[in-house]
Amino acid sequence: MKLEHFEQALANCKTDAKKRKFRQSVELYVNFKGIDFSKAANRIDVSVSMPFATGKGETKVLVFAKDRQFLSQLKGKVTKIIPENEIEKIDKKQAARMADEFDLILAEGPVMLTVGKFLGQQLAPKGKLPIPIQPSIASFENALKQIKGSIRVSNKKGKFMPMVHALIGHEEMKENELAQNALAVYTTLLNALPGKQQNIKSLIVKLTMGKPHKIVEEVKK
Repeated sequence: MKLEHFEQALANCKTDAKKRKFRQSVELYVNFKGIDFSKAANRIDVSVSMPFATGKGETKVLVFAKDRQFLSQLKGKVTKIIPENEIEKIDKKQAARMADEFDLILAEGPVMLTVGKFLGQQLAPKGKLPIPIQPSIASFENALKQIKGSIRVSNKKGKFMPMVHALIGHEEMKENELAQNALAVYTTLLNALPGKQQNIKSLIVKLTMGKPHKIVEEVKK
């Protein structure tokens, strides 16, 4: 698949779309074949660096920290801060909710062991073990910048399905920008599949309330 193939399908999406009272999201659906997803080891879980911001809402961030100055500097910059001495007080249900609630979990380097000891069993299965950072705002902002420019594509949660879907942007974005995001998702998935192109059954793009449009390798002139 080439960029122009995605652009064609996205142009069709916009042409067919009815005007709504809200800004519609644009999603890419990838259907697979030839892979037994009933086996957990075969399921998809990849991080994709997106060329363009998708317009997703506020990123919910949790930080575990120890350094007093760093704890003070973080106030007002993140959704929640948990000092190291409070980690052992968190029960399993609270830890499981954290994994679902926060988009990004960070931890000051020395605190990683404490998080792993008390919360690892709940965070790890959901791919939410903290990303280690230095106790500085610069390190924090760098980690935040990286996560805002990427998305996670997975079919590990819930009942296994031979497909994944990913938010690639919104209807007000240019078709070329949406196409570049879609191509980034496609390329990353392709590299993660054992049979590469042979494992992809179909690619579809659609707006929130729009009709699905299949991506084909023929471009109308």
